[in-house]
Amino acid sequence: MRPSSLPTIDTRYWVAISLASVFGANLGDFVSHVLHLGHVRGLPVLALGFAAVLLAERRSAAGREGFYWTAIVILRTAATNLADLATHDLRLGYGGVVGVLAFVLAGLCLIQPRRDRIGAGPCLPRADVWYWAAMLTAGTLGTAIGDAVAGPLGLGTGGGSLLLGAVLLGTLCVAGRRAATTRRGYWSCVVAVRSAGTTAGDFLVGAGGLGLGLPLGTAVSGLALLTMVGWPRQGYARSVTSSE
Repeated sequence: MRPSSLPTIDTRYWVAISLASVFGANLGDFVSHVLHLGHVRGLPVLALGFAAVLLAERRSAAGREGFYWTAIVILRTAATNLADLATHDLRLGYGGVVGVLAFVLAGLCLIQPRRDRIGAGPCLPRADVWYWAAMLTAGTLGTAIGDAVAGPLGLGTGGGSLLLGAVLLGTLCVAGRRAATTRRGYWSCVVAVRSAGTTAGDFLVGAGGLGLGLPLGTAVSGLALLTMVGWPRQGYARSVTSSE
């Protein structure tokens, strides 16, 4: 994506990506359960949608931040279904899934070209194939962590949301200042966002939480995201090409 389509890393960004995480978690369940596409059949549709967004962004006369957030939601939706496929359908252990995904995410960060590392200033890394692969991996990892905290650890969606929400705040306080300058800080915050968003989304729609149900809960979280990203931008993010 062009720099003009990318948001800057600030408080607005972290609030928006947190809401996108909740919305994507709800939308993933909506696609698999309400639309009855399961955890596999919806993936090709989401892949086509993601490709269409990138193509539309490239062909647009000017960059728009909406392209970025649409792509984020699509990947988050796919990540929800991928994590559920691994842990629910294939019945792979949460520990193994989390370990493998953490290893893959670390590898994706390490093999990124040095010139694509996050540079000084409050800007996102270059939104290239490495970035989107890492974002999908981080979303899948966060979903698995959130489900593990709410399920096997026995905290439920309410207790899990409180715990992972506290972890998210702590991560943002510790690593948030480095999120604009280091990949480690940025991706640590993204994984924390995805984990907390999973339990928060389930709490919003589930019987053990607010019980809004998937149709209404998905609409509410989607509206919250639209409201947030509709706020005026503080400036365009720029692409960083200098190496460390």
